[in-house]
Parts: sequence; structure tokens; C-alpha cells
Amino acid sequence: MTPVLLFPLGLAALAALAVPLVIHLARRSELARIDFAALRWLAARPRPRTRLRFDEWPLLIARLLLLALIALWLARPAVFGSSDGGNWVAVVPGADLASVPRGDGVERRWLAPGFPALDMPRPAGPIPVASLLRQLDAELPPGASLRVVVPAQITADAERPRLSHHVAWQVTAGSTPAAPSQAAKPAPALSVRTPEHHDAVRYLRAAAVAWAPPGRAPGFEVGPPSAPLPPYPATLVWLAPGELPTALRDWISGGGTALVVGTGPVAAPVVWRDEVGAVLATAEPIGRGRIVRLTRPLDSAQMPQLLEPGFSQRLRALLEAPRPAPTRVAAVDYAPLTGGATYKPPARDLRSWLALIVAAMFLIERWLATGRRRGTA
Repeated sequence: MTPVLLFPLGLAALAALAVPLVIHLARRSELARIDFAALRWLAARPRPRTRLRFDEWPLLIARLLLLALIALWLARPAVFGSSDGGNWVAVVPGADLASVPRGDGVERRWLAPGFPALDMPRPAGPIPVASLLRQLDAELPPGASLRVVVPAQITADAERPRLSHHVAWQVTAGSTPAAPSQAAKPAPALSVRTPEHHDAVRYLRAAAVAWAPPGRAPGFEVGPPSAPLPPYPATLVWLAPGELPTALRDWISGGGTALVVGTGPVAAPVVWRDEVGAVLATAEPIGRGRIVRLTRPLDSAQMPQLLEPGFSQRLRALLEAPRPAPTRVAAVDYAPLTGGATYKPPARDLRSWLALIVAAMFLIERWLATGRRRGTA
């Protein structure tokens, strides 16, 4: 074990040790000098040399120790390497609890934020397994043994973790709590802005009709470029030539999705290619919104994909935000690797124990200061 002081500046309080010394010396001045009449005619003799003397040594030592302990408490004493490891079992919520090892001296915890004890209620919601494993690996002492009990299916929030501890990876039946399923998104409502009648309008209208549920009118409207921009979450199709107006860019940055025709930035991500690999559409984020650019005009002669049966679904996939990648993996393929960086174990704070010693010393000081055995100076 290595003792350290986390706040060495707190030792400056040791200067208060001079206070009890001054108090004990000042008490000697309370002695009153009385001259006897029979002695006033005697010749004065040189006063003997006095030496420094402290009275009530037990009380003085108690007060000095009390102040020294308080200064040490302010310096935040701690020790490194105070733990010898131990046996740890971390259980991922969803695993079969009947397979969890039992026994004396085994620390059993949920692999969840805060690492609650296993006798607490099972944590709900998705569990970031990789992040929690790295945190537990950093907090455990170097000599600790770790066993992780996982269900057959777990949530992978990052790549396969690499830890400094060797992990006994035990796979049981079950699966981790999944994230709440998201309801199906409604079909986007198209708002077309074109300077005049455009042949592309009929293709866009046909796509909107294909998206509409049976018995309901499609979300579709056409207007000139000067018409007001649609409210969110409508999707805007901008067919006017030239640069995009500033108002339109602000509308996209606020969270809108716009489909425009024209060549976009060179580094924009490609979201659609034709059969030979030519780029048909790119998408780029602008603020909280997205702008999708078609590299070809909406004309069947230049873009024959408009006549294909799957064009409406392809267009809808372009306009909707990409769905998150699946995160459920087989636990047997997600066992942690070894060889990770070794973390220095955290220091164990001793202030709680030192506070008990300070309280005991204070009671001893009060007993010596107010007890009947205290003599007069």
C-alpha cells in the first residue's frame, strides 16, 4: 500500500498548532503577585532565571493531536493498492440468473450504470455492454478475477472490447432488453416548387399516390418558387434553376428535407447509383436538415429509372433519414479480448476513518479540559 495526500495544501493548517501552546503559556500570567508587609523592607535580590514551562501536559498533547488530525483530514489522505482484488461476477440484464455463480466472497453486480448489486431490481432499457465493460475493467484492482454472465443476444454499442483483465465469458439463454421499437413513419408529404408546368410533376405525383394509405388522399401540392415554404415535416422538391435562395437554405438548416436537381459537392456521400455505377443522387446534412441532389433531370429520357416500378420506394428511401444500423449481436462472438491497457487503480479515501479518530480525540480533549482531575495552574 502506498499512502498519499490528495490535497497536500491542507497541511498548512498545522500552523494552528501554535494556538494551544500560546494558550497554555498565557495561563501562567493569571497568577497574581502579592507583596507581604514583612518583606517590603528586605533588600531586593536578583530574580532567579526562569525557564519555559508548560502545565497540564496531557491536555496540551490532546489539543495538539486534535489539530494535527484535523490538518491531516484537510489534506485528504488516501492509499493506493489497498485492495487485493477479489472475485467479481457481472451479469448483463436478460441473462439466466440460475447460472450465476454463488459463494462467499463473490461480488455479484449488474452490468448496468452504477453497477448495482444483483439483489436490486433488474435494470431496464438498452445496456451499453462494451462501454460498461471498459469502465469496470478500469475500476477493478489488477488482481481481481472477473466473470461476465451474458444472454445469447446482446446489444453491441461499440466494437469488440479489449480489456486488461482476463474475462470468463459465460453465455446463457435470453437476450438484453431491446430499445423501444419505433412506430412506422408516415409517408412524406411532397411540396413541389417549380416556375412553370414541369414534366417531372407527374412522376412526383405518382410517387405520392403510391405512398398514400388506401382510401386516403396523397400528401402533394404544387406551387411557384415564390410560394411560402411548407411547414415541417413536409419534404420540399425544388425544381427552379439557379442557386438555392437563402430562405430555402435556412428552412433546410432548421430541420427540413429538400430534393433538388444539380451537381452537389464533390465529397457529398453517394446514396444512389445506376446499374453501371454512375452516381444518380447524393445527400448531405445542412444544420438539422438534409439536402438530396439528383445528378440528372427528372426526365425519362435522361433518367429511365423514373419508369421503373420501384421508383416510388427508391425516392421515399432517399427522402427519409437513414435508419440506424442493427446493434444486436450473438454474445458468443462478442467475448472481450485481452491485452488492453492496464489502469492504475483509484486511491482509497481515508477521510471517513480519520473523521472517527478526530471525533474520539475531541471527546478526550473535552474530558481532560472539564474533568475534576484537572489541577489549577
